[in-house]
Amino acid sequence: MDVLELTKALVNIPSVTGGEGALADFLVRLLRGRGYDVLEQPVGAAPRRNLFAALDPHPSVVFCTHMDTVPGEAHAAEDASFIYGRGACDAKGVMAALITAAGNLAAEGRRDVGLLFVVGEETDSVGAKTANSLARGSKYLVVGEPTGNVLGSGHLGILTVALAAKGRRIHSAFPHLGESAVEKLLDVLADLRRLDLGRDPVLGPTRMSIVQISGGEAPNVIPDSARAVVSLRTGVSPDGLLELVRAAAGTRAEIEVISKSDPQSLHTVPGFESAVMPFGSDIPHLRAFGAPLLVGPGSALDAHTAGEKVAKSQLREAVDLYQKLARELGREA
Repeated sequence: MDVLELTKALVNIPSVTGGEGALADFLVRLLRGRGYDVLEQPVGAAPRRNLFAALDPHPSVVFCTHMDTVPGEAHAAEDASFIYGRGACDAKGVMAALITAAGNLAAEGRRDVGLLFVVGEETDSVGAKTANSLARGSKYLVVGEPTGNVLGSGHLGILTVALAAKGRRIHSAFPHLGESAVEKLLDVLADLRRLDLGRDPVLGPTRMSIVQISGGEAPNVIPDSARAVVSLRTGVSPDGLLELVRAAAGTRAEIEVISKSDPQSLHTVPGFESAVMPFGSDIPHLRAFGAPLLVGPGSALDAHTAGEKVAKSQLREAVDLYQKLARELGREA
């Protein structure tokens, strides 16, 4: 399969976070059929696992991306310019380009490029945290995410927290005798939105989004519990932001940290276009694999959307880009 056919095949395999097993099965068959030694690393309950594939026992460069997607229909479609479907750009088109580039490099005699595919990037990065122990002395880690084939010179950190408020349940005819957890939580969220969350001179301002909110059981009951999830994309320390969030919430809501990672400064290569990326990746959890690079086909603006897509031209360009990067990194090593 060429990169376009492989992208469509990958998109057609559902792999929502937590359900990556079928995609892992496909990749194991594909890569072993191409002569790779494939290590399968369990992550939680079977059949969920990371995959580390290599021709050389100690690859100097490792290509990496994630197997999981956000929820959405696993059905590939195409027109003359694009491939559509959940995961098309985040990150199955990336995966197809990495596999194709590694195969082309192997045909040139470059057997020192490994492939690492992990689970759980879209939620808690548990796959990357687990996979970090698999490093075998590689010098560089090329992580694929949709960057428009532009190298990331840095990317934002992440702080995702859940806020849970408690109240006192009572008939809604007597709100003055109860305590609404929903109203309490709304007050906390309003205070969070007024915070000065800081700005990094290179990575820019911290961006906060309220991404989930729930509470209440019926229109005639004052709710005794409410929950919200807040996502912060940050160029400053997530630990400092967490202290701000805790102080703003006070005793009104309990805080649970869902995910947290620092902003990253990334390796770049002379002659390759680079820019700061306004999103995060698994890179903070894979430092044992060497100096990190971030690049891949597609736009992050299309990721997670109903019309997710990747340009066919960018997929072909990415194959060439990954090959050129591996050659340049080989000279640097």
